Amino acid sequence: MDWKKIIIIALDTVIGVYLVLVMMSFIKPDEAEDICTDIHINICKESEEGFLSEKDVRKILGQAKLSLLSQPMKLINTRQIEEILQGNDLIENAECYKALDGVLCINIKQRIPIVRVMAENGDDYYVDSHHEVMPHSNYTCDLLIATGHISKHYASKVLAPLAATILKDNFWRNQVEQINILEDHSVELVPRVGEHIVYLGQPTKVATKLERLRKFYRYGLNEAGWNRYSRISVEFDNQIICKKNKVKKAQIW
Repeated sequence: MDWKKIIIIALDTVIGVYLVLVMMSFIKPDEAEDICTDIHINICKESEEGFLSEKDVRKILGQAKLSLLSQPMKLINTRQIEEILQGNDLIENAECYKALDGVLCINIKQRIPIVRVMAENGDDYYVDSHHEVMPHSNYTCDLLIATGHISKHYASKVLAPLAATILKDNFWRNQVEQINILEDHSVELVPRVGEHIVYLGQPTKVATKLERLRKFYRYGLNEAGWNRYSRISVEFDNQIICKKNKVKKAQIW
């Protein structure tokens, strides 16, 4: 007997079995045996409030007639789910993947509206944090309102940066409730506190104008009274023009 040959064959057999076992340890169990037992939906938290809830996401999937629970995981198309969700006007991005124990995970990044436009021409829509127009929806949240002579181009290129400047400061976020755009595209602000209209003029140097107005609020209105003036203009550099309530006289500070 050729013992050397027998030993070599035996070693080859052992090595072959070992390699098969190693490869099988890396092979996932047959997905056909896994059933979708739960759907985990995570909506990324933003500094601004959005419209979507977990219930809304489930409704979108239901309207697409996607039956997911109790379905074999192998038959669930995660790419299809992502495409359906990203086709919704309120969703910026969706990621779907299969986890262990039959759990389907969906991560949602929603579009965040920063201002609602109710234009003089009848248009009613939102502008999001990327300065893009969002269609009007039945969802509600506490948003800055913009009215007046506003085209969608103006809303995206001019109004959105103006609104972002207001919203990034906690004081102005709470003080300004409405932006009004006049026919010449100059800007008025309607405050929550005080019976006056703030006139910014053209939407340039907005941060500088607001800082000047903040100082006037602190050192002027706190002394004179918040309801003393009907109109406060910070249009021009280094001065503030005020019109007194019930008196047609302007005062320059």
